[in-house]
Amino acid sequence: MKTIEEINQKIKEGEAVVATAAEMTQIVQQNGSKAAAHEIDVVTTGTFGAMCSSGAFLNFGHSDPPVKMTKTYLNGVEAYSGLAAVDSYLGATQINQNPDIGLDYGGAHVIEDLIRGKEIELIAEAYGTDCYPLKKIKTHITLDNINQATMINPRNCYQNYAVAVNSTEETLYTYMGTLLPNFGNVTYSSAGELSPLINDPYLQTLGIGSRIFLCGTEGYIIGEGTQHFTQADRHKGVPLTPSGTLMLKGDLKKMDPDYVRGGTMPRYGPTLYVGAGVPIPVLNEEIALRTSISDEDIKCRIFDYGVPRRSRPVIKETNYKELKSGKIEINGMEVPTSPLSSHKRATLVAEQLKKWIEKGDFFLSSPVKMLPNQGQIVKPLNISKPSKMVRDIESKPVIITHPTDPVKEVALKLVENNINHLPVVDSRGKLAGIVTSWDIADAVARGKTKLEEVMTRKVIIAREDESVDIIARRIDKHNISGLPIVDKDSKVKGMITAEDISRLIGKK
Repeated sequence: MKTIEEINQKIKEGEAVVATAAEMTQIVQQNGSKAAAHEIDVVTTGTFGAMCSSGAFLNFGHSDPPVKMTKTYLNGVEAYSGLAAVDSYLGATQINQNPDIGLDYGGAHVIEDLIRGKEIELIAEAYGTDCYPLKKIKTHITLDNINQATMINPRNCYQNYAVAVNSTEETLYTYMGTLLPNFGNVTYSSAGELSPLINDPYLQTLGIGSRIFLCGTEGYIIGEGTQHFTQADRHKGVPLTPSGTLMLKGDLKKMDPDYVRGGTMPRYGPTLYVGAGVPIPVLNEEIALRTSISDEDIKCRIFDYGVPRRSRPVIKETNYKELKSGKIEINGMEVPTSPLSSHKRATLVAEQLKKWIEKGDFFLSSPVKMLPNQGQIVKPLNISKPSKMVRDIESKPVIITHPTDPVKEVALKLVENNINHLPVVDSRGKLAGIVTSWDIADAVARGKTKLEEVMTRKVIIAREDESVDIIARRIDKHNISGLPIVDKDSKVKGMITAEDISRLIGKK
């Protein structure tokens, strides 16, 4: 029905009709996709969320005498300098070298501070050569006094994303935010019906050279992003799980701090919140229909992040209307939901891009090459020496006790078996708690005789299908010396202790 050239001519003449993706949903519902395809020329999309795979190339210029930078630090955050003499790549998730600052100020924060015009401390080290004799520099830079600052983001704008929940007894700190124990909350990240790649699910209009909105200025798609995946299950064309991604480029010097933020996921690390908007030319009725998808029709899957594996269990399927309502039902419980991205900012992105096009300040560009929309898979990293799993550890006889057992009998079991921990199980053999030799000593000192009075009911556990490395971190994190091993039915299969892990490491 239309071409990009025809739409650009209408933009030039001030006659282009533009709608945001949210508006397009209403237009198609009221008038139908055929009428909408005739009426609307461009649909603008928007997202504003945490995009860890982001960063910037910086060229600082040559000093006098010259230096060949081998290590570069910006406000204490290291940038990769294995490029050339005075070029570096600053990754958004790089943490601060100062252990007192650590995760609280990283690469993402430096990028935001540069865009805000703040002065940044630059420290560079070098080994010294005949043509680059200087071995150390300490100075200050701003975005204005360096040569180039180009944002290059290897993976942005995920096409639908995971929704996270935590089934375990402990709080988890992840790139999906803080996940409360026992299905305490649900977090999600996509902008839903405003999200760029959801509105063009088969990538019919996007490719290398497509002009976009990036952090308040013009940017470009320079290819498919890393981990670009096209083979997911779909509903109404939209993948149900993380799929397509974009690799983006933009000029840091022209960006607006209203559309970029440095942030930190608690106990996980820094991340960059990126505002990105993609204009979708309405070339035909099919594209008009695709861009009218509603939050209710965008389905997604909730994954259990309590299982620290590459393939996590799916808890249930939901949609963005339900997620945005603020609550969802899981296992008969009402669980609060919260977004990690800003719907308000995503709307501002889509509306700002719409204004640019309507004013004739932004034109569409025809891709040089379309993005791949089929045949793309994501391969796992195969470890040459796989981690040892808990189930693979040499088994010992399972020694257990029950809540009704007398403290004296439990003490005898600990002494006779030369152990310090005993899992407490109920009548079905399921874990009910744990007791240690210290608990028994405390019980004796206080004159307590019933085990149920002294046992710990909230227990940190090890699962049979977890790697020993994960268990070692769990032991360190909670400052404990042993964990009960349970199967998928919560039945106790044994104990794993810090000593077991130490012996295992000694055998490697």
